[in-house]
Amino acid sequence: MKNKIRNFINNGDLRKVRFWIQLASFVLFVYGGYLAINFGSSFPVFTCPYNEDVSATCYLISLQHQLALPTKILFSPAFIPIFIGLLTFLAWFIVLNKAWCGYMCPFGTLQDWITALRKKIGIRFGIYTRDQFEKLSKIKYVFLVIVLLFPLLMGAGVISNNWSATFCQMCPARVISPMFTGDFSQWTIDFSSKTNMVLTALGVSFASLFFVGSFIKKRFFCFFCPMSALHYIFANTSIARFKKDGSKCTRCGDCYAVCDMQIKDIADDVVSTNILRDDCILCLKCVAACPEDDALHFDILNIKVFSSTREGFEKRMNVGLNMKNDGEIDK
Repeated sequence: MKNKIRNFINNGDLRKVRFWIQLASFVLFVYGGYLAINFGSSFPVFTCPYNEDVSATCYLISLQHQLALPTKILFSPAFIPIFIGLLTFLAWFIVLNKAWCGYMCPFGTLQDWITALRKKIGIRFGIYTRDQFEKLSKIKYVFLVIVLLFPLLMGAGVISNNWSATFCQMCPARVISPMFTGDFSQWTIDFSSKTNMVLTALGVSFASLFFVGSFIKKRFFCFFCPMSALHYIFANTSIARFKKDGSKCTRCGDCYAVCDMQIKDIADDVVSTNILRDDCILCLKCVAACPEDDALHFDILNIKVFSSTREGFEKRMNVGLNMKNDGEIDK
């Protein structure tokens, strides 16, 4: 019975499973507020509170507000709520690790839908060169520094309150998320101060770039997402792990061919057991594309939940693997 269940999972159609999980998560997190569902303010995905109907709030905004407390308060018992907020974030995160990005994040799902639209139209996708990849993938850490540093400077009185939630004012989610419920009010620039004008103008610009970039490059914004950077910092605390057995890898490159994030290590690294990288979204498309038994596998509490198998690879080849006219492999 155990082997039947394992074979059913390993040989299944990951595309369909992922589609329905993403759709259900999108509806739940974006519109759950209508049903008075509330998962709190320390959620590990972009569920922006500027859309008042979300059922959970992105941890980055509450973190910024908490770190912006005056320094003398921050380093007092008032720090306890900040610590509790971090623990709550980790409690959500440790269950799925970076799979929150690949399966649960509304902004990740939106990018996948934009990619599907582009493929329908038949427009070719863009890729980064290795040099571009190395440089651009560091931007997420610059944004994470902004998330952490600017509130602390504000709390210390170094900068004014106009810098409140600095990243959120620049974040495309602030502009785009309310659109899901018909609110386009965030597509404006706040001229109340020079700081607000610059930050909100950047927000509108980044939101525009989000749509253009996502139409050209798969998972465009994920390369720059500070939440992804924060995930990677705590990745080793998770009960979910992404592993590789290099001795079974033939370096065929199928895993790299389907990777939306262009992670070359997934194919080239035959030494590391832990193959999770900071840009990985744990979509597991590489596992589905791998033709070698147990070369790649997703584990929870060291139990293999989804593994690469030759049988599963061949079944997926027969039922859905095909080369699109833009050169993409649809897994």
